[in-house]
Parts: sequence; C-alpha cells; structure tokens
Amino acid sequence: MSKYLKNSERSVQKTRFAVQIAFSILCIWIGIEFHSFINFVETEGAAGSSYRPPGVEGFLPISALMSVYYFFLTGTIHNIHPAGFFIFLAIIGISFIFGKSFCSWLCPVGFLSEMIGDFGEKVWKKLFKRRIKLPKILDYPLRSLKYLLLGFFAYAIFSMSALALEFFLNDTYNIVSDVKMYYFFANISQTSLIVIGVLFLLSILIRNFWCRFLCPYGALLGILSLASPNKIKRNPVSCIDCALCAKACPSFIKVDKVLTVRSDECTSCLSCVDACPVADTLEVKNIISRQKVSKNLIVFGIITLFIAITGLGMITGNWQNHISREEYFKIHKKLDSIGHPTSTADIKELNESTKKRIEGEQ
Repeated sequence: MSKYLKNSERSVQKTRFAVQIAFSILCIWIGIEFHSFINFVETEGAAGSSYRPPGVEGFLPISALMSVYYFFLTGTIHNIHPAGFFIFLAIIGISFIFGKSFCSWLCPVGFLSEMIGDFGEKVWKKLFKRRIKLPKILDYPLRSLKYLLLGFFAYAIFSMSALALEFFLNDTYNIVSDVKMYYFFANISQTSLIVIGVLFLLSILIRNFWCRFLCPYGALLGILSLASPNKIKRNPVSCIDCALCAKACPSFIKVDKVLTVRSDECTSCLSCVDACPVADTLEVKNIISRQKVSKNLIVFGIITLFIAITGLGMITGNWQNHISREEYFKIHKKLDSIGHPTSTADIKELNESTKKRIEGEQ
C-alpha cells in the first residue's frame, strides 16, 4: 500500500454523544415537569405545579403536522399546541439543511436505539466476529413499513379540509392528547409492555430496528433529507478502499462504493467521516457551492437551527397554549371517554360532518 496523508481531523463522536445526553436530559426534565402538572390537574390544584412545559408537545408529531398543514392552508398558527408547531418546523428545517441529523443528534428515541444497538453489536461481534445485518430480501420490505405508516398519516391529514383540521385541532382529544400520552405510559398495559419488550430484543438483534423499519417520523425526515444540499462525498482518487467508512456506518450504507451518499437512511452522524484514515477523502460538501462543510459547522448549525426556530416561537408568543387550568380540570374528569379518529373512514366522516355543520350554521 502506498503512503497516504493521514486524516488529522478530530472526531465529533464525543461531541455528538454529549449533545445526545444533553437533549435527553432536557426531555427527562420536561417529563418530570409534566408529571408535576398532571398531579396538579388530578388534584385540581391541591398538589403539583400549575406549570405545563410546552416542550412536551415535541412528542405529538401528528398534531404538529396537522398544525403545520393548517398554517399552510390558513396562514394561522393554531393556539392549542403552538410549541409543537415550532418544534416540528425546527426538525424539518434541520433535515432540509443537514439531512436526517435529528435522528442521530437530538432524538432521545434514536439515542436509546443507538445505545441498544451498540450493546447488541458488541455481543454479536464476540459471538460471530461480525455485525448482524438482515438480507436484502427481508431488509427492503421491512424498511417499507415506516413509509406505509407515513403514507397512512399523510393521507389522513392531507385529505382533511381546513375546516376539518380546525375542528380536530380544537377538539377535546387534541387538547389533552399530551395528557392521554402520559397515561399511556404511566398506566401501561401488559400488551404494550410486551410490544416494547419485543422491540427492545429486536433492537439488540438488529441494530436500530424501530428507527430503520417502523418510525414514520424518521421516514418523513429521510425523504426530506434527500433535498439537503450538504452530502457526504468520497474522493475516489485518494480513497485506499479500506472500507472502514462502511464498517462504521450504523445504517449499513456502502459508503465505500459510492461517490456521494444519497440515502434516506443516512442520519448525518458523521461516523463514516470520522473513521476515514485518509485526509480530504471523505467529507461533507455542499453540492451547490462544492465547498467543504466543516464538522464543527454542522454541529453548530444543528444546535443553532433548533434553538433559533423554537426560540422564534417563544419570542412571538406562540409557545404556551391557551387552555386554562380550569378547563384542564373539567376535561380530566371525563378523560376516559375521549377518543380520536382511528381510520381513513373516520377522517372522511369528520370532513363530511364538519361541512354539514358549517352549512347548517349558515
């Protein structure tokens, strides 16, 4: 092997890990605050805290997508879950510029999946001396599942009229969807525990099982990431064909076989770039300007974009919802009877009933 110029750039994996930890701690803190708020609602103000953390709306992506579509149709930011609207926009914005980076830098579920996957790989490498990967005949059909789920949600939402969207967003279920989510985990059923346990085991066997095969949010970000101008590019002239980049990729992308990584599975974790031993061989470049994008700029950009867009919601007064605590007390008493549409037929019925209601009022 001929001599080559060694890659002396510092790895960003420790920085990425620190960002993941920090964001996970933030999510845990939001969970603790929301638990205190639920206690406040349950006791009608006798205990807990009256402060409801708006950040909890980041765990309501369907409601957020509906709010974004409603804004697109009406130009109005809906006031039930406004924080979710801006959190969703921040994640979308990051994906357009830096690819599917939310999944590997900020998403707490992605972080947990990564930790489980690392553990699983250590086990399998000791047993079989290699990583476990599903054959293509299984991998491709399973990967389509998250797109089918995304397609269902997209059809259900984008088939709704502006009036139907407004009706749903104002509906009692949407108002307390975060509360319903809390009780789902607080009073988790045996069936749900079994499902989570199976997903945990599958994630040990097959790295990123949930993210790779089932997460519709990741499917959406993967599609949007294809439009990102910043791509990982390989220089075939200086490449020594060591395949270390492909071995480092948690998404099993054959980075060593392509000139430009254009995959919906790439999460911009930069593990492949850090693993490359040759200088100026594997880099992130802007495909428009053809200029190199430094790893530090990517780190700064991801964090800054998220803070800037969510901060815009805060400074414009579109962060806290407009639901009174008394209304929460009232709704909580009938929480078990509150449901939501569960099929495309329900959405169609909602569109028709909303139209009839408006015509009746006129």
